[in-house]
Amino acid sequence: MGKTTEELYNASLKRVNDAIALKVPDRVPIIPVIQAFPMYNSGITIKDAMYDYKGKATLAFDKFFEEFKPDLGWDPIFMVPAKVLDILDLQWFRWPGHGVEDNRMYQFVEGEFMTGDEYGEFASDPTNFILSKYLPRCFTSLKGFENFSSIRQSIWLGWFTSFPRSFAAKEIMDSLKAIMEATDILMDWLTYLGEYGQKMKSKWGIPVAYGGFSFAPFDLLGDTMRGTVPIMMDIRRRPEELLKAVDALIPIAIEMGVRGAKATGIPYIWIWLHKGVDEFMSDEQFKTFYWPSLLKVVNALVDEGLVPILYGEGSMNSRLETMRELPVGKTVCHFENVDMTRAKEVLGDIACISGNVPNALLCTGTPQDVKDYCKYLIDVCGKNGGFMLDTNALVDEAKPENMKAMFEFTREYGRY
Repeated sequence: MGKTTEELYNASLKRVNDAIALKVPDRVPIIPVIQAFPMYNSGITIKDAMYDYKGKATLAFDKFFEEFKPDLGWDPIFMVPAKVLDILDLQWFRWPGHGVEDNRMYQFVEGEFMTGDEYGEFASDPTNFILSKYLPRCFTSLKGFENFSSIRQSIWLGWFTSFPRSFAAKEIMDSLKAIMEATDILMDWLTYLGEYGQKMKSKWGIPVAYGGFSFAPFDLLGDTMRGTVPIMMDIRRRPEELLKAVDALIPIAIEMGVRGAKATGIPYIWIWLHKGVDEFMSDEQFKTFYWPSLLKVVNALVDEGLVPILYGEGSMNSRLETMRELPVGKTVCHFENVDMTRAKEVLGDIACISGNVPNALLCTGTPQDVKDYCKYLIDVCGKNGGFMLDTNALVDEAKPENMKAMFEFTREYGRY
């Protein structure tokens, strides 16, 4: 007699949590971050999924979970409602029908939405800067927010003058109408994601992979505010201003993760690491500008009883020794392009390791190629537990037979 979905769900959670705690689970957990693969696997276009999440996206993800059943699963969260993007006119995205083809994953396009001479203004009042400058620059439909007076002026009798200045302008009213229309869709989408997560549990016994998201404070600045090239120049041109701004973002990064976990009841907080990889900065710069603030975020999340999952997107070979400062048995370190043998040697007694089956191999290799690579990872990183098998990056295009080989081989060979 097979296990019930509740038993499957509890077994997956135990398997994952044992690996995180550096214990030996019954087998290696399989937790690939699935992005657009369900659409490619089902023949549904990404455009259709983004404009019809309750219909087309649901069909695609249902098919995926019926076939693969990971130990942690990703609901359709990456299929962002395109209608919201249309309404707000997001400037750092290109999505199907709006800059990319109908069956291509949306693309991130950098811009400089905070200038170098605005560091002081941002550090002194991040909330007002985000509201009155950052958001109007990122979303064309929110340009009216440029007319907001600082909310700080609303203390005591200040609200007599600040409220009329902030809310009377027609441009602000137009922006508020746009954000209200977008919010109605987003609330419906969030409700749908919650319902789909319950479906994953009750129908397939699969836990949702994420409780919330956060970022390294340096990345919050570098990704969509300053941009990669400007912030790398800032390291040399205005290091003190940069560090003050990074420090101002620490509580915001912590709040992002904690709020997500409270809303979902799920402890896994995914922290996407971008600018701290070997390709962008030296190890000395990493230890000065990137790691200290990130470690504070990680420690604060751990203190809240949460599990930070540090998802390294790039090479982090020179960062491994520094990462030994992580709290023992409380985090996951995902690696994309890293010597996994050395990662296990350096971090195996500190953090659970995940990754790094190459997406290129899944897309162009054979099932045997995939099995051989999984065997290497399980033999090396899976020894004595503390390892979860994952792809090296979010999965879009891949041969279905290669995905099946990764799942089936790990279930069979990755047993302890």
